[in-house]
Amino acid sequence: MYLKRPAGGLAFCLFYLASCFTNKYVLSVLKFTYPTLFQGWQTLVGGLLLHVSWKLGWVEINLCSRSEILSWLPASVLFVGIIYAGSRALSRLPIPVFLTVHNAAEVITCGFQKFVQKETSHLKVCSVLLLLVAAVCLPLCDTQFDPNGYLWALIHLICVGAYKVFHKLWKPSSLSDLDQQYINYVFSVVLLASASHPAGDLFSALDFPFLYFYRFHSSCCASGLLGFFLMLHTVKLKSSTTSGQYAAWSFLAKVITASLSPFFFVMTTNVLTISCLVISGAGEALLVYTERTGT
Repeated sequence: MYLKRPAGGLAFCLFYLASCFTNKYVLSVLKFTYPTLFQGWQTLVGGLLLHVSWKLGWVEINLCSRSEILSWLPASVLFVGIIYAGSRALSRLPIPVFLTVHNAAEVITCGFQKFVQKETSHLKVCSVLLLLVAAVCLPLCDTQFDPNGYLWALIHLICVGAYKVFHKLWKPSSLSDLDQQYINYVFSVVLLASASHPAGDLFSALDFPFLYFYRFHSSCCASGLLGFFLMLHTVKLKSSTTSGQYAAWSFLAKVITASLSPFFFVMTTNVLTISCLVISGAGEALLVYTERTGT
């Protein structure tokens, strides 16, 4: 069975869908395009909720070694790049397009495994090539082509790939996934808060037309909460399933999200665009198969 632990997996898919849609609504419909503030808010909420959960004994966090915390900071820098560039890209690109480019981050991790660790199989290389072809061809076929959107998506892709490579290279015994996420949250809040004024977001947001509207406040609260619960369910699912099973649930979540998004958000497509999306889906499905079978 590819999809085991259906309750945890379905909860993960639900939070993935809800989190993507809420973020897209705030960024593209309400057009709150101030990523230092929006992502700073989300990481602040996530960090506070994780800290409270830790103090109440609901989760276990161990931050004993200062040297290991410092050694993880490069990953935290990449994490900020992931969420900042991702926010910029998602505000300009449809969700299926964003996910297609996001999936191409596997090219970086596969390249690292192929040329450095000498571990990648031919089947996995084929799956990654499909992801790369889809991501490269998509901008050429996209009738809603936005150069800035694709540029930020490319930066997001690079940060995601580099983060995964760093995670493979850095294997301490004492920092768990929650420990790493806690450090990411704290670092992100500090860095994004510090950057909000130089970036111009702090005062520009005062002119945001929906600043005092209930739907903006409720959407921002929902984005923070959903992001936190998605993170928790991601960590839980990874710890309770194999890498292949987690990859299958992640693939399902992306397929559901990408399939439903055109019914809620504007997206103009043609045959070539849809072909790129299908090729990317086929590439990720093949990647799931390689993870599941170890081939």
